[in-house]
Amino acid sequence: MKFIFKESAARQIRKLEQPVRIRILKKLQFYASQENPLKFADSIKDSRFGNWKFRLGNYRVLFDIKENKIIILKIGDRKEIYK
Repeated sequence: MKFIFKESAARQIRKLEQPVRIRILKKLQFYASQENPLKFADSIKDSRFGNWKFRLGNYRVLFDIKENKIIILKIGDRKEIYK
């Protein structure tokens, strides 16, 4: 599957410290190379934030799926992302 970053998610990832940003991007690359990246995802009960999330340590990547593409909506610390 292909990943597409919304502009807000791209801004959020640019604001992260470089080691965290690299770790998240490498993990997303790994997920993209898998046949079914959703096996690594969890569903989100509150759909205001998207329908799916990847958990990456203390960070979350919230996303939706449209036309066989993963649309990344938000990226951030687990304590702040759902506010």
